[in-house]
Amino acid sequence: MPEIEISAMTFGPFGVGRRDGKAVMVAGAVAGDRLDVEIVSERRDYAVAKIREILRASAERRVAPCPYLPRCGGCDWQHIDYGAQVRLKGEVVARELGHALGVAIDPAGLVEPAPAEFGYRSRIRLRVGAKGVLGFYSAGSNTIVEIDSCMVAEPGIRMPLHLARSLGKRVEEIEVVRDGAREVQVAHLKKPAAEEDLRRARNVLESDREIAGIVLRSGTHRATAGDSAIAIELEAGLSIEVDADFFSQVNRAQNQKLVASVMEMAAIHESPAVLDLFCGAGNFSLPASRRGARVTGVDADAGAIAAAARNAARLKFRDAQFVAMKASATADFLHRARYRPEVIILDPPRTGAPDLMEPIVKLRAPGVIYVSCDVTTLARDLRVLAAAGYKINRVRGFDFFPNTHHVEIAVHALLT
Repeated sequence: MPEIEISAMTFGPFGVGRRDGKAVMVAGAVAGDRLDVEIVSERRDYAVAKIREILRASAERRVAPCPYLPRCGGCDWQHIDYGAQVRLKGEVVARELGHALGVAIDPAGLVEPAPAEFGYRSRIRLRVGAKGVLGFYSAGSNTIVEIDSCMVAEPGIRMPLHLARSLGKRVEEIEVVRDGAREVQVAHLKKPAAEEDLRRARNVLESDREIAGIVLRSGTHRATAGDSAIAIELEAGLSIEVDADFFSQVNRAQNQKLVASVMEMAAIHESPAVLDLFCGAGNFSLPASRRGARVTGVDADAGAIAAAARNAARLKFRDAQFVAMKASATADFLHRARYRPEVIILDPPRTGAPDLMEPIVKLRAPGVIYVSCDVTTLARDLRVLAAAGYKINRVRGFDFFPNTHHVEIAVHALLT
């Protein structure tokens, strides 16, 4: 079997080495490992292998603290010392963006470490199996690894066993969301909730006083029992209220640092026009409005837009307006209306915003701030901005997801 020296990490669960000049991707590897591997698939440009034996362990390798690893597929970098995780993420971001844009990016200090590598998630989403078994999928399969607790979840998060067993085969997943001492459970059902499902949810609510509310969701259909709202502090003195089943960042402490960095990049002064695409419930819109910006927030999720508007009204931010519309359609509309924002902020899902980049270019905003959790799609979309005359001014990474390969990235681009 071939021996491989792992030289770098990829944006994913793999370390990468070379064999006869060809890249070999190895799951569970660490840069600095020397491994005896077995090739499991050959592609034109690379091969995929699994570890047979660690011949020489990297100095940055550790025994994963979680007892459910390596069976659980959740924390794919937990076998790497935390300091090394942060450094390696910076190297991946610098390499991917630098290669795509033809610029040199210094990886040193690029990624902001999390205050804690465990106990950071304010929400977890658990798969529900037969007889109410709760857990996460094993790596590369649909087999559920049953767990009793999760090391990356906030200490107060409990396993929603009662709700899982009450709803039975109708439920596929349950999210548990914490807001300080408050807990909301969100059940994702195979079909829209029937009255019997609501009755069972109410029974769970009445029997467990720690649960403030339960949401039953199936696609866009939702039903609630109790109080499903949570409070999220975006920055000192600014909190929003939003239903627990709408998107919110799982790492609250790191999100505050991200918000501060985006506001610094935006450099808001003298009531500029700010367009916030994929705005959600106002994670960036409301801090920008607080600073005096005239904000237009756009998101396809009507529920999130309603929450953003309610929060703006509650906070008396009169120059913030919110539109429920696909971002690409809104950008085209604003271009035809000759709207010229000074700053555009976009925070799309990990698939990025390929259909939106040309409309953004047409708006000719002096500054664009792109927030992404996927460096590959981020690099693809930034190439469009670069070709249209935008220059990368600043790149910042934030480790929202310690012990995984994921990293949140904010890029500030200026029109030259």
